[in-house]
Formats: sequence, structure tokens, C-alpha cells
Amino acid sequence: MFTDADGPVVVGRDLEKRYGQGPATVHALRGVSVELLPGSFTAIMGPSGSGKSTLMHVLAGLDRPTAGDVWLGPTRLAGLDDGDLTRIRRTRVGFVFQTFNLLPMLTLEENVVLPLKIAGEEIDDDWLERLLVAVGLQERRGHRPAELSGGEQQRVALARALITRPAVVFADEPTGNLDSHSTEILLHMFRRAGQEIGQTIVLVTHDPLAASYADRILFLSDGQIMHETGKLSAADVIETVASVR
Repeated sequence: MFTDADGPVVVGRDLEKRYGQGPATVHALRGVSVELLPGSFTAIMGPSGSGKSTLMHVLAGLDRPTAGDVWLGPTRLAGLDDGDLTRIRRTRVGFVFQTFNLLPMLTLEENVVLPLKIAGEEIDDDWLERLLVAVGLQERRGHRPAELSGGEQQRVALARALITRPAVVFADEPTGNLDSHSTEILLHMFRRAGQEIGQTIVLVTHDPLAASYADRILFLSDGQIMHETGKLSAADVIETVASVR
């Protein structure tokens, strides 16, 4: 995984994001600052329209802020052209979304190594095997997505996000399409990624159970971080969400 000594993996400073102009302007982010340290597991929570997904997109380089700066390790994202930004995301950032985004014609293993194939990089067979064992799917590497359950497909998506050894993995509502059993399996795997390989993880979620797996929780409302806590139980997450609205 990419690291820059002991400094933050991702830094956002005074981030603003505005859509539209004049009276119709929507302020999705209002001066948000955040740092993500190596090996940290951060959950971002908030009601619909609070800015949590916008913050993730800006920190991940999927969207550009209207004002403020983002650094990924030592690299300042402002001023990078689209090609350089794409290369940064491809090598330093992993993504897991609510929809699994697996290619149906590819096998499980082929889906996992796809980011390396696109980048023209060699496949580390030992690392691939370790990931497949970690997500419990080493015996199904030849199966296609249609032969896997939703929970299994999301575990494939997690392995795919980790295959490039990224600096940070951003997960946007990754449990939204999963049943409770599959949700708990996936969340345990996120925690293991942090504990066993030092992976930095950012989880955008509305689910108190999912947030309870994180070591740090940011609560957003109206485009601002209204509250920040360390680890909480799911019950305490619910109570905190109600208090910061």
C-alpha cells in the first residue's frame, strides 16, 4: 500500500462544493476539513443531502471542489489534468459501491485483477491468493457473478478494491443491497483489512451497525461536520445521529 512516512493518507482543507448559481445555489459542502491517517477506519454519516457522498467524491478525486484543497499523500489534486487524476485514482484509491459493478462475462478472479490489467501492471499471485482467501472465495475463483450471491459479489468488489494495494479504500453504502448476515460478514472484512494489513478505509453509510465497526465517526449535516466521535455502539450511533440533526 502507498504510504508517505507517518503523515496523513488523505487531507481535505476548507472544502466547499456548490451547485448552481444565484438564489438556486446548493451548498453541498461548507468549509469541511478532514485528515485520514494510515490504517484508520472512518465512517461518514448524515441524512440524505447532508453532503456525505459529496465529501467522499471530492476526497477520492471523483469530483473537484469549488474551493479548498485535497492531498492524496504528498500529491495535491488541484491542477492535475483528467489523465493524471485518473492515474492517481487507479493506483492509490480503491472503491466499493452499493452496486457491485462486476463485469458479468468475467470470472471472479478476472474481476478482481481487472484494475491491474487496465493499468498494465503485473499480478502478484501471492497477494491475489491472500485476498481470495481473506474474502473466503478462493474455491470460487472460476465462477461468474451470476453464480454468486449478493454478499459474495460485494466481497469480490472488496478484493478488487484491495488488489492494487491502494492508499485508501472508499466505500459508499456498501451494505445497502445486502441482507443482515452478508452485511456483518462484509463489515468484519473491512475491519480485518484495517487490522491485518493497515488499510485506510472510509465508509459512507446511513446504517448505524455499519458505522459501529469504524474507529472514528464523522456526522455531517447541511454540508458541515457537526460532530465527531471515536468508536460507538450501534445504539449510541442512533442516539448521536438524532442529536446532531
